[in-house]
Amino acid sequence: MNLYAERVMSQLTELYFHEPEYLQSVRAWLEMIDPALDDPRYEKLDLLTRMVEPERMVSFLVPWTDDAGAAHTNHGWRVQFSSAIGPYKGGLRFHPGVNASVVKFLGFEQTYKNALTGLPIGGASGGSDFDPRGKSDREIMRFCQSFMNALYRYIGADTDVPAGDIGVGAREIGYLYGQYKRICGRAESSALTGKGLTYGGSRIRQEAAGAGAVYFLERMLEQQGDSIRGKRIAVSGFGNMAWGVCKKAGELGAKVVTVSGPDGYIYDEDGVSGAEKLDCLLELRAGGADRVAAYAERFPSAQFFAGKKPWEQAVDVAMPCATQNELGVDDAVRILANDVKYYVEAANMPATAEALKLLRLSPKIMTAGSKAAGSGGVAVSALEMAQNSVRYSWSRQEVDEKLRGIMSGIYDASAAAAEEFGLGCDLIAGNDIAAFRKISEAMIAQGL
Repeated sequence: MNLYAERVMSQLTELYFHEPEYLQSVRAWLEMIDPALDDPRYEKLDLLTRMVEPERMVSFLVPWTDDAGAAHTNHGWRVQFSSAIGPYKGGLRFHPGVNASVVKFLGFEQTYKNALTGLPIGGASGGSDFDPRGKSDREIMRFCQSFMNALYRYIGADTDVPAGDIGVGAREIGYLYGQYKRICGRAESSALTGKGLTYGGSRIRQEAAGAGAVYFLERMLEQQGDSIRGKRIAVSGFGNMAWGVCKKAGELGAKVVTVSGPDGYIYDEDGVSGAEKLDCLLELRAGGADRVAAYAERFPSAQFFAGKKPWEQAVDVAMPCATQNELGVDDAVRILANDVKYYVEAANMPATAEALKLLRLSPKIMTAGSKAAGSGGVAVSALEMAQNSVRYSWSRQEVDEKLRGIMSGIYDASAAAAEEFGLGCDLIAGNDIAAFRKISEAMIAQGL
């Protein structure tokens, strides 16, 4: 690693030694962009320090009452990493595993994920350790309203635009946006994205993250002289990302054969596609039980493997769609042993550093990271902002075509950067370098 980068990493580790997810994300990024750090301006302007630490981070308490009238208090965070190329933009995650380190890692990743969409948006993230599972609609509404009472000071169409993430879907966005309007007294449509179609939302937003990952895969295969049609894909998770991958892959002639949950995974030789099976995934997620075994109980073509991960299956493509660090070294070894040809990250940082290194350095498999392939959701969020600004709603086909073009452009920029620095087919490093150069040039142009 470049000496300047090593010094920045050392200082960061000393300051945030108790935030492992954040440090893992930054270290991996610095290693990826190392070939592009020869420009003396970066150290002279201390650019890396200003890129790896957030421009602002706020934490706050979120008090709320349950249906029995009992008081509860959760913790909330919003981290704003970079506004060099546009207003801060990133998701809100409601999950008991959320903490300052997770929010910072997500915000850091989001900054570079957003940069290559070609849209003028910076990077941010936020959330709470609140668990929406098992809560009534009115309890979730009261929590969201209290959360927004603290958050509204720091967001806005030209400041920071939150969206959904794990635990924050259309219902939660509706409650959050409604409270924002009440407090601010204006219908500022672009203050949040992921809204319902009746009040400023964009078509295909729900499936955008997964669809974008599939479009990235399609372009990746096309550039290798291959085709997505007929490919067998292993997917983890069963939330919005996995559902979107299943839906779009089926439309393009591929077949997703696995989805997973905390209880294990299902293998469906006939493919997780068609209205009935896709609706089943939505029902499983909405049920809040965090188990996919019910899918196999409903469809005879599926088998359930309790307590296991889908990476033991021999497929053409592996696409982790669940959560951070879900894929370890043992999983990477299985993927390579099964001669999987393509590894495409849809979730944020789904592989541990050791697992990702093993996959990246293997000549047997072509890899793409989440900062490239996982950009579909934020791309459509930014398209939602554009539609709100002109008070016009594009058709489903128009949004889908724009998403496909954006994802193809991200692949092309990643591949070009990898080629420029002699990195072969290392799309993960290529994406990081291309995004880093875009943001750094904007920062340099704007001065200290």
